Amino acid sequence: MKKILGLIVVTLTVFNTNSQTNKDSTESKKKWYDNISLRGYLQVRYNGLLETNEDLGCEQCDKSWGGDGGFFIRRARMIFFGQIHPRVYFYIQPDFASSISSSSLHFTQFRDAYFDFSFDTKNEFRLRLGQSKVPYGFENMQSSQNRLPLDRNDALNSAVSNERDLGAFFYWAPKNTRKLFSSLVNDGLKGSGDYGVFAVGVYNGQTANRPELNKNRHIVSRITYPFQIKNQIIETSLQAYKGEFTLLSTSSGVKYAEEKTYVDERIGGTFVLYPKPFGILAEYNIGRGPEFDKLSDSITTQSLKGGFITVCYKKSFGKQTIIPFVRYQTYNGGKKHELDARSYKVEDLEFGTEWQINKHFELVVMYTMSSRRFEDYALQDNYQRGNLIRIQAQLNF
Repeated sequence: MKKILGLIVVTLTVFNTNSQTNKDSTESKKKWYDNISLRGYLQVRYNGLLETNEDLGCEQCDKSWGGDGGFFIRRARMIFFGQIHPRVYFYIQPDFASSISSSSLHFTQFRDAYFDFSFDTKNEFRLRLGQSKVPYGFENMQSSQNRLPLDRNDALNSAVSNERDLGAFFYWAPKNTRKLFSSLVNDGLKGSGDYGVFAVGVYNGQTANRPELNKNRHIVSRITYPFQIKNQIIETSLQAYKGEFTLLSTSSGVKYAEEKTYVDERIGGTFVLYPKPFGILAEYNIGRGPEFDKLSDSITTQSLKGGFITVCYKKSFGKQTIIPFVRYQTYNGGKKHELDARSYKVEDLEFGTEWQINKHFELVVMYTMSSRRFEDYALQDNYQRGNLIRIQAQLNF
């Protein structure tokens, strides 16, 4: 009997040793590319239903809005990402449906291409290098995959076209707060993602996929604080940036500053009540930047101001979710990225519903009532007003 028990003990010892050896061998063979993941989304839109004014549009928003319109692929993105080392994370996002003009569609272009290096094992202190979102404005940083209205607001999005630029950004957030940022997105609460509790960065300032055109660099900083009161989660933020911007395009005959370079600075605030089930997102910013002045046919540094408020209600039934929403926005100022730093005065009211049929497919129907004055050297006294129904189908994978 002792011999049998001894044989069993020896056998189990050998088995456990071999199992541990195999496990160690498997882990040692795991390569960095085993940690790479892929996800993405596709958005198809139609903006032509009940359109009352085809001259009403928004160049920075959706190039299929206005004119002859038609079906339009707004975004077609694949995202490659992964924690390839305990302290190194990378993120690359090309868009296969970039539209460089209203007549040239579906070009492939980088949206994001960056890596994070962490200074500590908890990844609380990170340095981000490459092309990424500039930490200015909650809705700017919120993925269009998660946003309720079909386009970002004019007031804060006019600060950074395509929301991105090339630079270096430092982020800090405690480990538990980073988990909260992640859950606010993963739980369908329309979070903005993890851009730290504190952020500071330096970037070119000419926006994504464009070379720097002056020796000055933009500086940006943001502080945000999410906190919980019983079942509700609230987040408040303050952000600001400062730099110099060189105009990208001007009309023949318009007058402008030497080297086409202007002061570009803003400060903005954010309030978020996450939809559990009632939600509010409100932002407002003020600042100075280039703007076309039709009285002098010149581009001058002028003040700007504007913001928005979005109210929503989240209701789930079974595996489906509906989120009705209303957004009011206003903006008075220039858009530095457009021809002659086009002068704008915007007042929009939009209401619609997002219907998440399942985790892979969702539908948004939105009614827009818009009042817009947008003027440049060639197009003066241009005030447009109209209504339209906008529809978007989105595939998530």
